[in-house]
Amino acid sequence: MAIPSLTDEQIRTWSREQKDQWWLSNVFRGNMAQLTFRSALTGFALGGILSATNLYVGAKTGWTLGVGLTSVILSFAMFRVLSRFGAKDMTILENNASQSIATAAGYMTGPLISGMTAYMWVQNQLMPWWQMLLFNVVLSVLGVLVAFPMKRRFINDEQQPFPEGRACGVVLDTLYTASAEVGIFKAKALAYAAAGAAALSFLMGDSYLKALHALSIMLRTGDSWSKVLVDYKEKLAATWHLPHNVEGFYAWLASKGWEPNIAGIPLKQLALTPALDLTMIGAGALMGIKSASSLLVGMILNFAIIVPIMIRAGELLPQKGSLAAGDAVFGRAWILNNWSLWWGIVIMVVASLTSLFAKPQVFIEAFKGLTGRKKESADVVRHIELPLWVSFVGVPIVGAIGVWMAHDWFGVSWIYGATAIPMIILLTLIAASSTALTGTTPTGALSKIPQFTYGALDPKHPPTNLMTGVMCVEVASNASNLLMDIKPGYMLGAKPRQQAWGHTIGIFAGAMASTPLFYALFLSDYKPGASVQDTMVTGQFGFPSALQWKGVSELVTSIFGGDGTKSLLTTSILWSMAIAGVVGLIFEILRIKTKGKFPLSPLAIGLGVVVPPDSTMAMFAGAAFFWLMHKIYHARKDSFGHKLWIDTHEPICAGLIAGAALIGIGDILVKVFVLK
Repeated sequence: MAIPSLTDEQIRTWSREQKDQWWLSNVFRGNMAQLTFRSALTGFALGGILSATNLYVGAKTGWTLGVGLTSVILSFAMFRVLSRFGAKDMTILENNASQSIATAAGYMTGPLISGMTAYMWVQNQLMPWWQMLLFNVVLSVLGVLVAFPMKRRFINDEQQPFPEGRACGVVLDTLYTASAEVGIFKAKALAYAAAGAAALSFLMGDSYLKALHALSIMLRTGDSWSKVLVDYKEKLAATWHLPHNVEGFYAWLASKGWEPNIAGIPLKQLALTPALDLTMIGAGALMGIKSASSLLVGMILNFAIIVPIMIRAGELLPQKGSLAAGDAVFGRAWILNNWSLWWGIVIMVVASLTSLFAKPQVFIEAFKGLTGRKKESADVVRHIELPLWVSFVGVPIVGAIGVWMAHDWFGVSWIYGATAIPMIILLTLIAASSTALTGTTPTGALSKIPQFTYGALDPKHPPTNLMTGVMCVEVASNASNLLMDIKPGYMLGAKPRQQAWGHTIGIFAGAMASTPLFYALFLSDYKPGASVQDTMVTGQFGFPSALQWKGVSELVTSIFGGDGTKSLLTTSILWSMAIAGVVGLIFEILRIKTKGKFPLSPLAIGLGVVVPPDSTMAMFAGAAFFWLMHKIYHARKDSFGHKLWIDTHEPICAGLIAGAALIGIGDILVKVFVLK
């Protein structure tokens, strides 16, 4: 069934009162069940699970994935199955409420894998878990309070598209008004993809198989669990598991007298070891072939061309050993932190800011109507909207709590924390305008504004630029994502006030799930006095977003602090940064001028430098596979291949990500809590 919508002419000429009255008469579903106990519980549970997958994927790639469509399909399938056992099926608005809660939870991982991690690295100290949780929750709630006054303009009045939110609304409408077979097929595809990915990931999970081996020994010998872990340690270490990368193959070739290399440097030392990572395959398929290709270009350019040249030129020395003796040790983290990170950061920052400031309509739309707007004669939706006084009272109060936390916990000056609040409002207007127009929230670019501003004002204290950046980005991101969540609810006739409550529930769900998991996954091996960064950055997790935040913080400290520049930035690094900045500017201008037809994305090229190469290769493989399927089946509308690979593209990718990520998380938890 077509969703009722206004024409372009009506959007331009009608007053907001007329639009609200039309919505009440034609779209609003009155007292249909929406934020019920079961929809809240379902969204809370799904949000906790999906925020875990976002944490896992974010630590690998530096970005978080939208979980709205995944939660829509999962909750639909769950209650459709339960209805066969007598449970009442969810209404379309209950499903939307679950989606809103789950999506809010999923986005709570953003600060954890970026600014907060960078803070711990720069300070080389752990942030107490309760500070991380509470600071994240307070900033997210502030995002809700900032967003709702904007909702009336962006959604009610201007009817902005919010593309991802609109997609959720269309999928929900399809599931509940089209043939039930459509929804069931997509749900089954998601389930089968998740099950297959989970099974394969289980066979690649070293800890699972070690635990099973230890259990069989315990049952056979009657020994205690701890005795088995100690006495049979060597046997457990030899437990078979399906290899997930080609390191073993490289070792076999080396034993035969030949090891793959570039300019005499083994591929293993350059981190060029392809791996079967189903989470990254799914993420790459969602990303698309153009961005994935640019990632691959950045990876090849850095690790296969520039880095070998720099090593041979003596600009990048090994971590230990020497090239002459044949025992030089490099590795991805060493290469990145000692040379490549800088040009990768510069090309991303320049591209992001060029893209942001090349769209003046974003700024025009952001501030249009703040002054000189004619007051509406009546507020016909006042009884279901979140009252504006809640935001006008709540923003100063919750903002003051956030400023106190930044001062008391992280040493941010009162004046800098207080001036961050108006900056938050301005950046949120820009971020929400960009999200409304493009579906993309430019948090990466926006974070540089407070980092450079406060880095210049307080260059001797890195936490100032990092934590004010976290404050601005988290509020802007949460507010923009809330507006994205509200869009499908508006399309389907939901009560905005209940969506605000639902989003807040999701905030707590995400914080409660992701915070303890963050410490279990990434800091369980930390020992007091050790490097926090070295503990967290492993072959599996690269934290590219946190590396970018830390790099920018160190850069502004070097520029404005008056010392350390010579030791931090060598001549070759400075040249690479200058060249990367020019290339990033030119490529981004070409991309904008050609309206996206230019084949390379400078932002993705830079990301290809900081994302682990095995993840980049897996993402490219996923994107290439679905690109090929699209080429084969696009014109064959009635074929099963079109139905599976094109119409059900997103559920399959969501299943791969969820299944592999959850089993991957479980393998780490077994290692931490069962095998220790």
